[in-house]
Amino acid sequence: MSAAVQEMSTRCSQAERLAEFARVTTDDVDEAAEQIGRIFCPHDLKPAQARASGFSARHNCAAFDGFSINYVAYGGTVSIDPGCLDRFFLVQIPLTGTAQVWAGASGVDAAPDRTASLLSPTVPTRMMWRDCAQAILLLDRRMVEQRAAAVSGRASGAVEFDPVIDLSAPSGRHLQASLAELMRLAEGLGRSGRLSPVAIADWREALLDRLLNGQRHGLSDAIRTFSGQAERLPRALRAARDHLAENAGEPLDLAQLAGASGIGIRALQLGFRRHFGVSISEMLLDMRLAGLHARLAQASQEVSITDIAFDLGFTHLGRMAGAYREKFGETPSATLRRRMS
Repeated sequence: MSAAVQEMSTRCSQAERLAEFARVTTDDVDEAAEQIGRIFCPHDLKPAQARASGFSARHNCAAFDGFSINYVAYGGTVSIDPGCLDRFFLVQIPLTGTAQVWAGASGVDAAPDRTASLLSPTVPTRMMWRDCAQAILLLDRRMVEQRAAAVSGRASGAVEFDPVIDLSAPSGRHLQASLAELMRLAEGLGRSGRLSPVAIADWREALLDRLLNGQRHGLSDAIRTFSGQAERLPRALRAARDHLAENAGEPLDLAQLAGASGIGIRALQLGFRRHFGVSISEMLLDMRLAGLHARLAQASQEVSITDIAFDLGFTHLGRMAGAYREKFGETPSATLRRRMS
């Protein structure tokens, strides 16, 4: 380990989070840009000093289905220019140091317990971090946009947030508390632990609610007009989702699902579309894909992808492989090879 990285380890030993999920630890600028770019997106990374004196980078990442919680820290002063994020939203909450963030025409002076930033995928972004470490929540763009469409009654499309998160306001404090809780949960689980599909779905619900109802964005007024103040998830739909998760490996039976939830099939179908932003069959597919990914991420060398797929309820392996690639950006066999490497 280089001197700069060792110095950063000493300096951040009290503050570093998600240490068991280390993905990048380096004092090489090009290596940091390339490796962190794989996890987030390609970006230009430049130290303020030409010789990169004191530069170091650390990225720890705990990934879940549709979102991830990250700890990212840079030693020294660095400029970061990702342009448009394209595939995801980022909530960045400073833990140490400071950062200036420009999102389109708006600027954010981010500092611990004062101000955080929220970056939208369609808004050009650039940043300047100064000996800064941040807790970063990544949320899949399609997931956020589908939910925004469902609760606003609008066609699915781009959603752009106010980039300034006031951590002294109730909504900012609640969001910060949620990220802190998610970090503690990931650290408690460790790399070998996993959340159930139901628990992951509950976290998605909570995070989407915090963002769409707590932070100003382009559809905020439409959401209030369409559905009033933020509604709690109706008990019948929660029961239906839980039943779906518990029986994800079984053939979909809408009559049985309606019986478990206590409402009719049509009301159930409309409820899923409005509150989850997906159809019942789409949510079931999502649960099965998440289960397959989790099993492959912990698989032994003797595992059969086909056996696991059939065990999880997939009957058409070609369609399964295509859906898996679309969701995770790689084939099931690639996930398995990465586990074995």
